[in-house]
Amino acid sequence: MKTYERFLKYVAVPTMSDGASSTVPSSAKQLVLANILKDELLALGLTDAHVDECGYVYATLPANTQTPVNTIGLIAHMDTSSEASDTDIKATVVAYEGGDILLNEEKQIYMTCEDYPYLEHYKGQHLIVTDGTTLLGADDKAGVAEIMSALQKIIDGGIPHGKICIAFTPDEEIGRGANHFDVEGFGADYAYTVDGGALGELEFENFNAAGAHVTIHGRSIHPGSAKGKMKNAASIACEFNAMLPADEVPEMTEGYEGFHHLSGMTGATELARLDYIIRDHDKAKFEEKKQQFIAATDALNAKWGNGTVELSLHDSYYNMKEKIEPHMYIIHRAERAMKDVGITPKFVPIRGGTDGARLSFMGLPCPNLCTGGENFHSRFEFVSVEAMEKISDMLVRLIENSVTEGKR
Repeated sequence: MKTYERFLKYVAVPTMSDGASSTVPSSAKQLVLANILKDELLALGLTDAHVDECGYVYATLPANTQTPVNTIGLIAHMDTSSEASDTDIKATVVAYEGGDILLNEEKQIYMTCEDYPYLEHYKGQHLIVTDGTTLLGADDKAGVAEIMSALQKIIDGGIPHGKICIAFTPDEEIGRGANHFDVEGFGADYAYTVDGGALGELEFENFNAAGAHVTIHGRSIHPGSAKGKMKNAASIACEFNAMLPADEVPEMTEGYEGFHHLSGMTGATELARLDYIIRDHDKAKFEEKKQQFIAATDALNAKWGNGTVELSLHDSYYNMKEKIEPHMYIIHRAERAMKDVGITPKFVPIRGGTDGARLSFMGLPCPNLCTGGENFHSRFEFVSVEAMEKISDMLVRLIENSVTEGKR
């Protein structure tokens, strides 16, 4: 089975995680794909493949060489984002020859080069797209398919290898993908998440991340007699947002530039709520951004009365760079494997996070590799068929090279 064929099989299974749920995993439908993957791993001969009580899929391929070799882990996540529907995905393979792509004739939905100018880089490739009404799920079912195909190639080709550890995680999209990961039981010396974007991306820097929840208490009274009495929580919420730097938002930042992002809001006169995410690669700037929220809260409470604005701040994950730098040979090995199969490595900072960021702080160094996809969390998500196959070959070469590179 080709990599893209596996991918099409996996995207047909809805696996959206649910941030409002307290269950583990957060949605039962993730277990459907988990069990499919377990059965496929067993069929490949990974006899210890299983789904644990938290919905994680684990398996190992024993070494077939006597050469001392590092135990390498390969990890991808099964869940998809809640930013667009995961149900009834109509995935189509398009032979892309340039220009805009008509995704949905009935609804006249196009993926345009004006909106996505990098489309032109894919001219001559086959792109898997949706009908413009759902996400695709390449984040991260492309990574899942690439790992599974690499295993198939290694086994069928009798390629010498050390012990390989496999894990497919739930709930990465809601920040819980590493919550119940059994690092010790996994048993790898180091690992890679296959959860990046365009072909060639090799990432070992990510955002420091926090969440901010702002609750504003107002006081309602008839508008006709409101002067000096009403305290409009919805208006104060607008005031709070206006106190944050207007240019430090996702739509105005790139590269290493951090941001705050208003991800949700509700409001009425008596009560309003604002939800934010806060991101920055630089730890000092990250702390400064959190301080902006504290300063805005203090200023509005001074103006409107103590207790008007309540702020809850919590850190989510940190930049893995400090945990990877002592083990840079991991990056060099991935770089070599890419070059060996004709991929040009591109070192880019992750403008987000992966399971690997948290796992690195849990004692498992875990940088991130590309999947060949673009426009994640979007109805305009797509992935290249050719890139997926090449990434699968790169994973094979990464494992194959580890025998000659030896144990570190």
